[in-house]
Amino acid sequence: MSDKKKILITGGSGFIGTNLVEFYKNTCKVLNLDIKKPRNPKHEEYWEKIDILNLESLNNAISSFQPDYIFHMAARTDLDGVNLEEYKANIKGVENIIISLKSVLNLKKVIFASSRLVCEIGYEPKDEFDYRPSTIYGESKIIGEKIVRESKLLTDNWIIVRPTSLWGPWFDVPYKNFFDTIEKGFYFHPKGVKIHKKFGFVLNCVHILDKLIYSNKLNRKTVYLSDFYELEVKSWANLISQHYHKKDVKEIPIFILRFIAIAGDLVKKLGVKNPPLTNFRLNNLTTNMFFNTKDVERVVGKLPYNLKESTQITYKWLIENRNTKI
Repeated sequence: MSDKKKILITGGSGFIGTNLVEFYKNTCKVLNLDIKKPRNPKHEEYWEKIDILNLESLNNAISSFQPDYIFHMAARTDLDGVNLEEYKANIKGVENIIISLKSVLNLKKVIFASSRLVCEIGYEPKDEFDYRPSTIYGESKIIGEKIVRESKLLTDNWIIVRPTSLWGPWFDVPYKNFFDTIEKGFYFHPKGVKIHKKFGFVLNCVHILDKLIYSNKLNRKTVYLSDFYELEVKSWANLISQHYHKKDVKEIPIFILRFIAIAGDLVKKLGVKNPPLTNFRLNNLTTNMFFNTKDVERVVGKLPYNLKESTQITYKWLIENRNTKI
C-alpha cells in the first residue's frame, strides 16, 4: 500500500494548476479535476474530466480519491462576463467543493484560490474583509470568499489565497502578452515613469502553496500569492528584451500610449478579442501595485527563484514552446 500523499487539484489544466501538477506528480498521487484537457499533454494521466458545477460527479470523484490536500483553483478568470450568472463556477463551484468535502475522511488542508481583483487595481485594502471590485469577475470572487468564511461545513484547515499578477511557464493572456509584445518589438515604456509591482513568478508561488499546506499558522486567513519583492517594470522589460534582442526597450511619452490604448478599446468593441493595449491594460501597467505578504514570508522563508532566474526560465520555456497552443 502506497504512503504517498494524495493531492487533488481542481482546475489543474489551468496556469497555476498545470504547475502544481508538475510539482507534485513525481512525489505524490495527483488528481486534476477540470472540464478542460490539460495544457501540458504529458499530464493527461492525472486528469479526470469533471465540471465543478455538477455536484454529483464532483462528489463522486473526490470521495473516490480521498485526498489529503486540496487546491481549489478551478474558476472562470476572464473579465468578459456581463453578470454574475456567467461566473457561477466561482460561486456555485465553491459551494459544491465544500459540500463534497464531507466525504473526505482525512483531509488535512484546503487552499481556495480567490483573486487580487476583489479590489480594483491600485487600491490597498485595510484588511482581508475590505473590498473594492471594479469587475464582475472580482465581485464573483468576493462572493466565493464569503462562502468559504461563512461555511458551517469547514473546520479550521483552510486558507484563501489571492493570486496577484502571476507569470511563468504555461501562462496565457494577459501576462504572456508582456513577453510577446517585447519579443515583437512593440513594447514602449512610458518615458521617465517608474512603476513598481509585486508580481509573482509561478514557480515561486507553487513553492509558497506547498509550504502553506503544511503550516497551520495561517489557517482561516486570506493572503496574497505573490513574490515577496517589488520589481521595477522598465528594468524587468529590459531584462526580457536583452534575452530577445540584446538591447533595452524603447521609451515614448505617456500621452502616445494613452492614444494607442483608446484605439485598442475601440477595436475591442468592434470584435478584436485581444488588442495589444487597452486603457484597462495601460492602467494596470502604470499603476504601482503593492500587496502585504509579510505573514506569508514568515511561514515560507526565502523564495527559490530571483527575478533574473525567473525571467530566464520563462524565456527558455517560451522558446521551447513556440508552437504550443494553450
